[in-house]
Amino acid sequence: MNDKPPSTSGTGSTSLITRLRRAFRGEPWSREEIQDIIQQSETDIDAEEKSMLTGVLEVSETQVRDVMIPRSQMIVIDIDDDFDAMLRVIVESGHSRFPVIGEDRDEVLGVLLAKDLLRYFGSDAAKNVPIGELLRHAAVIPESKRLNALLKEFRDSHNHMAIVVDEYGGTAGVVTLEDIIEEIVGEIQDEYDIEEKQFRLLPDEKIIADGRVQVSDLEEILGVHFPDDTGFETLAGFLMFEAGYLPAPGAVIEWNGLCFTVKEGNEKRIATVEIERRRRGAEASGEGRTA
Repeated sequence: MNDKPPSTSGTGSTSLITRLRRAFRGEPWSREEIQDIIQQSETDIDAEEKSMLTGVLEVSETQVRDVMIPRSQMIVIDIDDDFDAMLRVIVESGHSRFPVIGEDRDEVLGVLLAKDLLRYFGSDAAKNVPIGELLRHAAVIPESKRLNALLKEFRDSHNHMAIVVDEYGGTAGVVTLEDIIEEIVGEIQDEYDIEEKQFRLLPDEKIIADGRVQVSDLEEILGVHFPDDTGFETLAGFLMFEAGYLPAPGAVIEWNGLCFTVKEGNEKRIATVEIERRRRGAEASGEGRTA
């Protein structure tokens, strides 16, 4: 085995990465020895970087059972729930993905994305949502699986959630991509995260949307087509184009049977927008009104 890692008590001119590179040119040090280098370093990296590097190493040693949401705490949707019941679960939890179960939690039929359900808001079809057609494939993994292997699996499959089963085949819990990332970087505060928190359903069949949401996503959900030749990509950009100025909180813009009300923002940006369907079955006219 190589000699002991060089001391870090000197000037710090030799970086941590350089020392690690030197180590791996010969016989690799053990994970414990690399962790010792990280913890002993006083000049190359700060406390936050040490914590993150340590987290990266520990991911390969951590099993899914150590980070999963246990069965008893899983937030699920019953396949027999009506639209209002599903809506309550989504609104109250604030999550974006939900296991859908049959007779019990051992029968996971698939995963429902909140954005897929949003297509039916404010329409007559909301009372007869074809929930079975909206389900995404539910990845199933053993609770002994290591997080580094699961992270690669998530990356390759583009899944963000997996159902965890015990040795008897029963549902032990659920694990998400965010659970793994938090093991590396710490807890993620994602109230305004554009990937997971771009929409929020309200009980009265309105939507609260982040101003940064892509209009292409809104087209799919709302069943409308935004103009192609205006140069905007986000909801905020569309509202500024339609109004001709930066709408302040309280401003109302009506377009194509939809009512957009700016709820939060400042002199530089539109933060959140409430969307409500005004009339149904209207043809796209491209005409709007501001107030």
